[in-house]
Formats: sequence, structure tokens, C-alpha cells
Amino acid sequence: MDAVTLEEFGEPEVMRWAQVPDPAGPGAGEVLIDVAVAGVNRADVMQRKGFYPPPPGASETIGLECSGVIAEVGTGVDDFRAGDRVCALLSGGGYAERVVVPATQVLPVPEGVDLAGAAALPEVAATVWSNLVMRAGLREGQLLLIHGGGSGIGTHAIQVARSRGARIAVTAGSQYKLDRCKELGASILVNYREDDFVAAVAEFGGADVVLDNMGAKYLERNVAALADDGQLCVIGMQGGASAELNLGALLGKRGTIHATNLRRRSATGRSSKAEIIAELRTHLWPLIANGTVAPVVHKELPVAEAAEAHRLLDSPETVGKVVLRIRDL
Repeated sequence: MDAVTLEEFGEPEVMRWAQVPDPAGPGAGEVLIDVAVAGVNRADVMQRKGFYPPPPGASETIGLECSGVIAEVGTGVDDFRAGDRVCALLSGGGYAERVVVPATQVLPVPEGVDLAGAAALPEVAATVWSNLVMRAGLREGQLLLIHGGGSGIGTHAIQVARSRGARIAVTAGSQYKLDRCKELGASILVNYREDDFVAAVAEFGGADVVLDNMGAKYLERNVAALADDGQLCVIGMQGGASAELNLGALLGKRGTIHATNLRRRSATGRSSKAEIIAELRTHLWPLIANGTVAPVVHKELPVAEAAEAHRLLDSPETVGKVVLRIRDL
């Protein structure tokens, strides 16, 4: 089969579409997927640069989500059969023609969604739902602050929060992105290049939940932005990994900080990928089927243009996800 390979770590041009060995057939509890479309994520960029290696035993090929058609099922798989159109959360291997994945990380393509849209869902849906709903318990009337509102995570989080009756504040680096966030349901819009998000949410008593992709750079200000009993959910480290925490400020607000990683979660068990995927199928997939929550795809590119897809993640005009078409199915 063909897959995206890395000649070395570095800039987008190090990626090449080349022949690699086929994956072994699915083992017990696994399925083999013929991949149609792969989602592109910030973690892919970090892996390409050599900063985010796959967990032990995972494919070295980039790609944390895909959509396609099941080619074969392993023993013990009852929910799926060959020919089913699905999308999947992966530990790696998405930028390839075929991938093997545990069936517990596979979801049916939601009703009314095409394969390109389905490929844009597993990573963002699992990240947002596990943090905002399963961990923070976001509920009606609360104020949620989302950093990177125009990103794939951000655009999905806005819709999930809106469905739960929360008020939504976002930060973004361009008016275009802020306008799109407003269309999706955000009401407090902060251009982080010009304005202070702490002051913006302070007018409303602070944020009950903060969804943060920046890490160290925003830690102090995120704590300052919290309402009493507020929760800070850290899901990324784009602004660094190490910062000093003022425990006094956190104690004064009875605040909580959660730091979570999706890729390195266990496949099964408590707080596992299987547990999150089951939650999505039960609670989120009906919202997607009825149009309450929809995938936001900025652009679909052929896999040969994977380098351009990675560059688009940093464009001020990119809102939502970028996906790579592997083949038509």
C-alpha cells in the first residue's frame, strides 16, 4: 500500500507519498479500514517535526483520524462488518491507504455526513466531549472560554457548548475567524493580538470552564480568567510546557486544573478511548445526525498535497479542519 512517509523530521516538505508494507490483518477485536479521507491535526505537525512520537506499538505513519470503508473484521467484532462506512480515532496511521484499529475506536459515519466530514470528527469530538462534558460537566448557563476558537477543536467546541446551553467566549487571531465563531454560536469575541481575554470574561464574572491549547504561556492569565469554582482544561502546549503556578490565586477561586492527552490514553478501561467513543456514539452522534453539531471542513486536499495541508493550519483564513483525500470509495 501507499502512505505518507517522513524522510527526516522538519518542514512540511519532508513528507512523501510512497509505498510501505501492508498492515497485518485485523486481530481479535480489530477492524481493517480502507481509508478514504484522513483528518489533519496540530499533533501531526508536531510529529512531523519530531516532537510528538507515537506511543509504543502504534504506527509510525502520521494521522490520528480517518474515514473509509471496513475491509475486514477480526474475531469478536459484532458491531461492524465489511462494507460499513466508518470513521475512527487512531493512535497513528491515518495518512495511508489502509489502517488497523480497535473496533472500540470506530464509529459509523453519522447520518447526513459525507466521508470528508466524517474524517474531521473523531479527534476533535473525542477531545471536546471528554474534556467539556465528561470531565468539566459543562452545563446550561455556564460561561466557556475557548482558546483558538477558529481551529478544528474550537469550532467543534462552540457547537457542543451551544447545544448544552452554555455561553461561549472565544479567542482568535483574526476578525475573519471571530466572525465565523460568532456564526457558530460564540457571543464574546476576543482578538488575542489586540485585546485581553481576562478582562473580556471578567465582565461576566469569569469563565466557569476554560478550554486551553496554549499551556504555559497562558497559565497565569487562564487562572485569572476563572470564575469561582472554575475549571481549566489544558489540552495542548503550543505556548510551552513549563510555567509557574500561583497556587494562592487558584486556591482563592477554588479552581481546578485538568491536563489531558488523548493519543496516549489506554485503549480500554477507565477514561479510555473506548469509553470516550462509546459516549460519542450515544450522546453526540444523534446531535450530528439532526444537524445540531456539524463538522467544519475548511478545505479538502489530495494526499499528495499533505505539505500544503500542514501549512494551512497556520493560515489566518483557515477555520475548522483540513482533510486529505486518500482515494474515492
